[in-house]
Amino acid sequence: MSLDAILQVRGVSKSFGRVVANIDISFEVARGEILGLIGPNGAGKTTLFASIAGLETPDSGEILLEGRRISGLGPVACTLAGIGRTFQVVRSFDSMTVLENVMVGAFSRIARSRPAMARALEVIGFCGLGARADTPAHSLTPPEKRRLEVARALATEPRVLLLDEMLTGLTPTEAQAGMQLVRAVRDRGVTIIMVEHVMEILLPLIDRAVVLHLGGKLAEGSPAVVVRDPEVIRAYLGDRYVAA
Repeated sequence: MSLDAILQVRGVSKSFGRVVANIDISFEVARGEILGLIGPNGAGKTTLFASIAGLETPDSGEILLEGRRISGLGPVACTLAGIGRTFQVVRSFDSMTVLENVMVGAFSRIARSRPAMARALEVIGFCGLGARADTPAHSLTPPEKRRLEVARALATEPRVLLLDEMLTGLTPTEAQAGMQLVRAVRDRGVTIIMVEHVMEILLPLIDRAVVLHLGGKLAEGSPAVVVRDPEVIRAYLGDRYVAA
């Protein structure tokens, strides 16, 4: 284990019947890093996210957080260990207010209502939703709903945050604001792993990329190195990323 590694994925494989989702995937994530997990649809990104978050159990291999095995523990134990995540399809409690939604996350750490509310209000303000605290979640705009997902995850006090396409479907201005939020989260000491399809936004944001293809790891390295990898270009990025 590298001295600065906070998360290790070691030889993780996962199948659903005859469908192979992940094949012997290994990589490490450094403390304070923003790592991009990229690849075409069906590459295995969502399944790997689910395994890290405890929603799926790998068939083989292991996932370690700060040296402790978390794979197979289940989502509650993984949350308490320090894994937070958002979802590609926003999963807010629509009939509840923004504050109540984020308090759900806070209650994973805090038993009493008043301190949980204080924690939730701080996170809501940090995520730019302070003026919307009493607004029902169903009334939020799409970018606000993505910020709500981030706020609820942050309320669980994660050490590693998994962001699943939080910038997808946003206008360029909204996406830039989302990038600023991601950097601000990292500045709070949270390590981030991102799945994104908008490469023009993702590549300037991340420190390093892991590329998946057909369930396996195709490449790993800095964005500048990965976008020039012939196998990555052929499998996913396309000729527009070939160096002039």
